Amino acid sequence: MIAVITLILILSFSFLITKVATIALMHTGLSRQSAQFQARSIFTGVGYATKESENIVNHPLRRRIVMVLMLLGNAGIVSVVATLVLTFLGKEEGDLPLLLRLALLVLGVVLLWLIFSSKWFNRVLSRIINWALHRYTDLSVQDYAGILHLGGEYKIAEVFVKKKHWMANCTLAQLALSKEGVYILGVTRQDGSYLGVPGHDTSILTGDTVIVYGRSSVIKNLLHRRKDERAKLEHLKGMQKHEVAKTIEREVDQQKVEKQQESNEQ
Repeated sequence: MIAVITLILILSFSFLITKVATIALMHTGLSRQSAQFQARSIFTGVGYATKESENIVNHPLRRRIVMVLMLLGNAGIVSVVATLVLTFLGKEEGDLPLLLRLALLVLGVVLLWLIFSSKWFNRVLSRIINWALHRYTDLSVQDYAGILHLGGEYKIAEVFVKKKHWMANCTLAQLALSKEGVYILGVTRQDGSYLGVPGHDTSILTGDTVIVYGRSSVIKNLLHRRKDERAKLEHLKGMQKHEVAKTIEREVDQQKVEKQQESNEQ
């Protein structure tokens, strides 16, 4: 019985450690999905080779987080294996039957999964972790999604420019993406060099990776837009949709401004 409880506690701490690591990595600029994947991969010791892993190794703060996570992960895995052996092979006087111990373990794991899958629990836990990181570490706590206002329909994405992509071998002025409500934040060239805040005369070449900000629907269309007559029609439709959406957004915002001004005057 003690071994089962110990194993459940170890699993609880493992979930908590990966949650802390995920939030810590997010504060260094990684997206939630990427930070979560990296934290779980590192903690469990699963081999992986991605572009994000190179970004972690080359980033001093992320590297420190990963080193701590590796040590905790190795200790956690050893503890889990040892406790599993004690749970199912160890026999002590007055101990519970094997099937009952197995049932208690399964029940404990299911309860842990339900708790850590709860949106309310995750919100509360995230607030506590954020507060602790800000209070007891020198980690720069920044909510990048909040700063960039990644809400509603808006998102940031990478567009890899293939040979026949609509953006290939054009300047930003020729593409006029801002008329579709899409803004270029940066361009990563084929050799790995990065150009931040590109100008209208910046050329997009085959093999470039373009970082864009805009509505999800427009970006989704842009990802698969090829250099043909259809692309011109899609660009015109995108411009028209953006004008309509911009007008609606401004009208709604104006109503909110007036309401806020009235509230402030009272």
